Amino acid sequence: MPTNIIGNQISRLRSKAGLSQEQLSAKCQTVGLDISRGTLAKIESRVRCVTDDEVLLFAKALRVGVGELYPKGKSK
Repeated sequence: MPTNIIGNQISRLRSKAGLSQEQLSAKCQTVGLDISRGTLAKIESRVRCVTDDEVLLFAKALRVGVGELYPKGKSK
C-alpha cells in the first residue's frame, strides 16, 4: 500500500517560507501543478499520496531540492 512520506516536510517548508496553504496552492499552479488548497491540506496531513511528478513540482514551487522533501534518516 502506498504511503505519503513527504506531507510533513511540505508543511514544514511551506511554513518556513511564510506561505499559507492557499499561497502555496497558487505557487503550485504557476509551475504546472493544478492543486487546490483542500488537496494540499490532505497531502500535508498524509491522507493523500503524492505522485513522482508532483514531488518534482512541489520542489520547484517551494524552491528546494527534491531531497529536502524527504525526511532525514527515515526509510520505508
